[in-house]
Amino acid sequence: MTVIALFATAIVFGGMILYSFGFAPFVFTQLEAPAAGLMLRRAFPWYYMFSMGAGAASAFALIFVDTFGAQLMLAVVLIAMVAHFILMPRINAARDQGASAKSRFDWLHRASVALNFVQLGLIGWVLARFV
Repeated sequence: MTVIALFATAIVFGGMILYSFGFAPFVFTQLEAPAAGLMLRRAFPWYYMFSMGAGAASAFALIFVDTFGAQLMLAVVLIAMVAHFILMPRINAARDQGASAKSRFDWLHRASVALNFVQLGLIGWVLARFV
């Protein structure tokens, strides 16, 4: 079960790193801003569903080998739920309002980026516990 827990946790970490530092920046460098924004708006629900599903699988596997690690991964899942169901709709609404809501969009976007870094830190902590 330890190997399954390690792989499941590593998959969550790797997927989030790839999306955050690979896919999203790539999209913005390869597409015009409106098209990039539309593409990421369609991709983010998948990102959050991946984070929730893979994070839950990791948490479940960790229950058998590291209960504190399982709790940390549960926190990752809960943060993904907040980002997906609360922040993302508000970010999209602020973006749709245009320049009049730019400061609101910027604040919400920074909050979602900060939460993403918190998640990555928590997952990194879980991975470090395997050493």
